Amino acid sequence: MQKPKEPEQQQNMQLQVEVDDATAQGAYANLALVAHNATEFVLDFIFVQPQQPKAKVRARVISSPGHTKRFLRALTENVARYEQSFGEIKEVAAGPDERQIKLH
Repeated sequence: MQKPKEPEQQQNMQLQVEVDDATAQGAYANLALVAHNATEFVLDFIFVQPQQPKAKVRARVISSPGHTKRFLRALTENVARYEQSFGEIKEVAAGPDERQIKLH
C-alpha cells in the first residue's frame, strides 16, 4: 500500500495549463454580476454597449465558495501590485443600476 503524499510534496507539483486559440483571445467585460447559494458562486461577465438597452453575458464562471475566496484574495493582491507599479486605479461612476438588470 502506498503512503499518501506529504503536504510539501503536493505543493511542489507543477501544473501545465493549456488554452485553445478561441479562449486565449479573451472576452471583454465591463460589468459583472455575482450570485450565490450555499454551494456555489456564479460570476457572469457582461459587455454593455453605450446607449443599448440589451447586453449579453460573455462568460459565466461557476465556482465553489472556497475557490471564490481564493480568487478574491488573488485579485486583491494583484490590484495592490498593479497600483504599486502604475499608481492608484481611479474608479469611475458605476454602470447600470443592478436592480434594472434582468437575466434571460
